[in-house]
Amino acid sequence: MDNRNERTAARLAWARAALGNSQLILAPASSDASFRSYWRATQAGSSWIVMDSPPEREDPRPWLAIGERLAAAGLHVPKVAAQDLQQGFLLIEDLGSRLYLAELNKANADQLYGDAMDALLAMQTKVASDDLPPFDHTVLVNGLEVMPKWFLERHLGHTPDCDEWDVLEAAFDVIIRNALAQPRCFVHRDYHSRNLLVVEANNPGVIDFQGALHGPVTYDLASLLRDAYVAWPRERVEAWVESYRLRLRHAGVIGHDIDTTRFLRWFDLTGLHRHVRVLGQFYRLWYRDGKPGYLADVPQVYRYVIEVANGYPELADFAALLECHAHGRDLTQVAT
Repeated sequence: MDNRNERTAARLAWARAALGNSQLILAPASSDASFRSYWRATQAGSSWIVMDSPPEREDPRPWLAIGERLAAAGLHVPKVAAQDLQQGFLLIEDLGSRLYLAELNKANADQLYGDAMDALLAMQTKVASDDLPPFDHTVLVNGLEVMPKWFLERHLGHTPDCDEWDVLEAAFDVIIRNALAQPRCFVHRDYHSRNLLVVEANNPGVIDFQGALHGPVTYDLASLLRDAYVAWPRERVEAWVESYRLRLRHAGVIGHDIDTTRFLRWFDLTGLHRHVRVLGQFYRLWYRDGKPGYLADVPQVYRYVIEVANGYPELADFAALLECHAHGRDLTQVAT
């Protein structure tokens, strides 16, 4: 029996023991960009999710620890019914399958994003994060450097010369300084439509929070409103951003000196950091990890990068560099 079959058998045996049902069947629920997988168990009209988090690759303890903090702050995160940390199995509440990604439309966006921003404000004002890993200079640099390696070099087949590296490093410096200038708070790190679920009570259901950090106040807002998987007109996005700025100011998270223009710059360039990182990460998931499922979303991510960079004069050369090598290319077509 190979390792995969052994893991499958161990997962099923554990779930059957946890639920006291020797006939239990597990059905795939979802997977993500990590080594975790999720399986739905149904019996007697109720359902649970089995999270399979191999400890040697995805330690489940951060998920449990962060989940406890979020639940204590009133966020709707999955309750834990059983756990085996040695094997890396958790039996958790099933929040359903109504992802924001599928549910969002023009008519309900204000309501659903309003709920998500309510939850975000609770995270940023009620969840302690000073002891979490810092979203510091090293993390910011490491995130940006994924893009030249996997997008420019591996996918486009172009190795930047010295002048181009000067352009890249100058842009990265602008982006990093912007992030470090902001107030720090709890950062979910992947607060977007694939990690939020529409639920009956205390909407939204929040998942995939185990990578939380102590970092820039606009990071999760940019993840939510400049979603790699859902795009909205800039005017609508900026209206949501402004409404959230006012809420942060009222809550005392930011000062009255942080006006609309300054906060929008924080938001834009923090979102740019995320999308530059994701642009490299999506290709790394394919070329290194054999996961092609994110390639279809690359064009939207690339558009975000170019549109935001072109909106700030100090980043115009950065946008021009990318366009020089990517313009006219099918970004969803993998290189050989």
